[in-house]
Amino acid sequence: MTIASAQQRVQGACHCGAVVFSVPAETDFTSATRCDCSFCSRRWAPNASVALPDLTIEKGHDKLSLYRWNTGVAKHYFCSGCGIYTFHQRRSDPNYYGVNVGCFDHLDMQDYRDAEITDGIHHPSDQSPDDER
Repeated sequence: MTIASAQQRVQGACHCGAVVFSVPAETDFTSATRCDCSFCSRRWAPNASVALPDLTIEKGHDKLSLYRWNTGVAKHYFCSGCGIYTFHQRRSDPNYYGVNVGCFDHLDMQDYRDAEITDGIHHPSDQSPDDER
């Protein structure tokens, strides 16, 4: 982990270190959640919210792979080398990224065992007009 004192940012990285990104040091990691949609439940990583302009890719932009499905709104980014999910642009609010808490060395994953689970299975974008009764 690196905290740059001038910018007050904290860095996260994938497993192999090819992708490094930073977020504001004051990011609220304590409110990290997990989503139970068919995609997120398979990776099960708690993620904290960061506004789009607040995430900076410090290294490895060319190493990021993008995965989109269903509505195509959410953009899930992974390291093409080690396969680690780093962050995603949220479908629930595309103005925010969800950043993988596990990418930050200063955080203890034991603190996130009971992270709130958000309802991605019943996302409003997935409902047909007949379902909205």
